[in-house]
Amino acid sequence: MPGRPSDSGSEAVVPFSPEFRDPVVYPVHHGVRPPLLRVYVAWSRGSLLHVACLRQPSPEPEPEDSVDEGEAGGKVVEVRLRAGEDGISEAQRRRIAYGSVPAFALLQSRKNSLMAMSRMSSSLLRGEWWQHVLEYSKNISELLGTRRLSSDMVIEDPRMVVQPSEEPTSLKAAWELMEIFYVDKQSLTWLPERLVDWSEDYDSLLTRTELTIHSKLVNMQKKLANVKVVEDDPDYWEGMSSALAVGWLDIVVKLLRFHGSYQLDQLDNRETENGLVEAVAVLVSTMPRLRPDPTSGKLGQFCKTRPDFIKAWEKWRGHLSKLERSAFWVQCSHDQTREGLQKLLKIMLGDITNITSATCHWMELLVSHLLYIRQFMVGLEGLNNLAHKCRQLKPTVHYNGLMSLLIGILEESPEVVLAECSKTFGPWMVAHGIELLTAGSDHADVLLHEERYSLGGISVEELHRLVYAQILSSHPLTCQIAPTYLASCPKQGIGLLEILLYKQPIQHHQVILKNLEICRLYELDNISVNVLKTAGMYNWKHGRRGFGIYWLQLARDEVRLNRIAQQLFKCIGKSLSDDSFKQWEGLLELLGTQVGSSGGLEFLHKYRDFKRTLKQVEDGRASNAARQAAESLVQLMRSPSTPQQFWLPLLHDSLKLLNWKAHPLLTVSETNLLLNKLQDLSMGKLRPDFVAADLPPNALSSIRLGLATNLGRAILEEC
Repeated sequence: MPGRPSDSGSEAVVPFSPEFRDPVVYPVHHGVRPPLLRVYVAWSRGSLLHVACLRQPSPEPEPEDSVDEGEAGGKVVEVRLRAGEDGISEAQRRRIAYGSVPAFALLQSRKNSLMAMSRMSSSLLRGEWWQHVLEYSKNISELLGTRRLSSDMVIEDPRMVVQPSEEPTSLKAAWELMEIFYVDKQSLTWLPERLVDWSEDYDSLLTRTELTIHSKLVNMQKKLANVKVVEDDPDYWEGMSSALAVGWLDIVVKLLRFHGSYQLDQLDNRETENGLVEAVAVLVSTMPRLRPDPTSGKLGQFCKTRPDFIKAWEKWRGHLSKLERSAFWVQCSHDQTREGLQKLLKIMLGDITNITSATCHWMELLVSHLLYIRQFMVGLEGLNNLAHKCRQLKPTVHYNGLMSLLIGILEESPEVVLAECSKTFGPWMVAHGIELLTAGSDHADVLLHEERYSLGGISVEELHRLVYAQILSSHPLTCQIAPTYLASCPKQGIGLLEILLYKQPIQHHQVILKNLEICRLYELDNISVNVLKTAGMYNWKHGRRGFGIYWLQLARDEVRLNRIAQQLFKCIGKSLSDDSFKQWEGLLELLGTQVGSSGGLEFLHKYRDFKRTLKQVEDGRASNAARQAAESLVQLMRSPSTPQQFWLPLLHDSLKLLNWKAHPLLTVSETNLLLNKLQDLSMGKLRPDFVAADLPPNALSSIRLGLATNLGRAILEEC
């Protein structure tokens, strides 16, 4: 049958696994009214699918009101394909992406500083680098979240064995695994306890299809709610044995306190039985534990050093053996209690048969071995051999990504670790987890930092950072953090960063400022100038002329600013009226006096100052303003930057100055200058390119009369 492998599977082209996982259904909310003509599916960026739903064309035209906007012919929607195990929403992913940037950037900065100090002792540098990576790992782990009690549990239920809390994520579980085995040197001395804490938080993630100790305790808890005599229920003792096997001492002691012999009405009749239960509870709560944090709030006798632990362990084991040989067991009349307590003692004494039967998953069995049998196992090779035996004793049909990652770590295979991180947890995990992987493995350091010809001369580390940066830049909500990762890629990162900055939208002021800040941080001066020029021309062409001039000034684009100055001068020069000048006065202020090689803007700025002074004269202010206005007039008429077409309007605006009653404001030489200009203007009318000013018919006569009057008065005053 095509597409189906043979029974042996030896002739199959593609390996086929008979184990099927439940299919994942992704709802498509397209909102298009049936009937649908066609549905097209195409890959988009990352793990997105584009689904195009096309409507069946109607034989009769539909009213416009009956067709929703954007659905006349169909609609295109995005569907994200998730792994289904992590339980992380898109909003949480973006929060993690943004929150991890400071820690990543700080680590890269410290790496560059240590590389610059390479003349120091390599052992000192390596020790300092380990501390930096550990701090980085702790920051990321805190970012990934901490388990909190469910919001429904305002008051803790005293009979609640497993407290309901937020569902843990595989992403944080994987990150903590890599931190335990690669980064935290201190954890190697108390590896069993670290794995006990890890399994207590993430035991529910070991498998989704098979039984775990966490799921066993949850089921037992539901059942015990309806059971009056808990010690008669076999699940009660099974759950307690399983919890003890993986070191969850708090749960074991709490379950022992549920025993019926603790009830006040049964203490007299079951005194021996209660004594045995209490003795086991005391031994469980005083179990020696090799861990450096005695203030963790957990039960046990904490020891910071190995000699102290060995001494306490031997003493504690002696108490276990003494209780196991006690004669009080014969006096215990309740069979389930006697057998259950003896099984707990055998687990604590390291009986392999009882430990194997109490655990459900090979990872739980591995933790039990490290906790009760091989507390001082050192090295990943021995740990991997032990894990292999545990997998044989507790075979698993399907290995999820978390367990495959753990196997890759134990087998010291960075290729497997990297592949599982990429496959199961995505590009974010690879881009950030590589720092942990290379810090704890010299082989991984060489493998990931080696430049490969097949990758275009870049390393595997740089390749995965480029992939992650590409994913960030493809989404408008995360594109602004992509430069941090591109800048950490020495070969191709800066080139791709330039392309990314050029593709950023320039219609928003804040986006441009962020791009400029990125250019400043990474010393991309040429890109900064080009971004400013592009933003300036875009805003100028779209009517936002003030913004356009502002960006071009920052770019120091003298060529374009000169062209704008010339264009502005032509626009104002068509009509030098007060209304037209006020329309462009703001742009003149923005351009300043240093722009415009043709001198047009220099004239306009002087003309603006002249008009302001003339306004003061018209408002009846002191004669000093009149004298200042007269000086401005003379400077304008003398300046070669003042076009000839503006001479007559300037003189017409100055009639009040020419006819000043108190005294003549212009000297004889200044008045002769203005008369010569007026004469040149009369001769210029004969040229074909002469532009006539829009003035009243008697303007020329009024100007001549005013100049003659001022000249006569000036001559008399000088005599």
